[in-house]
Amino acid sequence: MAVVGIGVDVVDIDRFTATLSRTPAIAMRLFTPAERALTRPERLAARFAAKEAVAKVLGAPPGLEWHDAEVLVGPGGRPSLRVGGTVAAAAARFGIASWHLSLTHDGGVAVAMVVAES
Repeated sequence: MAVVGIGVDVVDIDRFTATLSRTPAIAMRLFTPAERALTRPERLAARFAAKEAVAKVLGAPPGLEWHDAEVLVGPGGRPSLRVGGTVAAAAARFGIASWHLSLTHDGGVAVAMVVAES
């Protein structure tokens, strides 16, 4: 296995929350139903950061669908990524076989780091 790419993104939680309040439909565009079920804004902000970090790993090709990268939570709260559709197709072009994800939020910001391996 080899590292194919690394992506990181930072989201200002208050600004992100204000955007969701001003434009509620944006949540439908950005998040899967399971992700939208989260009620804490810092958790949604972290998931948005994860999706942005995935796009950065892939070189932000046009046509990526936000729903095609979903943040899941495993045993003990460990986050993981499920990719499909447009994201899986772009990942296949790079030979990406696995994803690693770390999320955090503190001090008004949410951060996600994604590592893709072949």
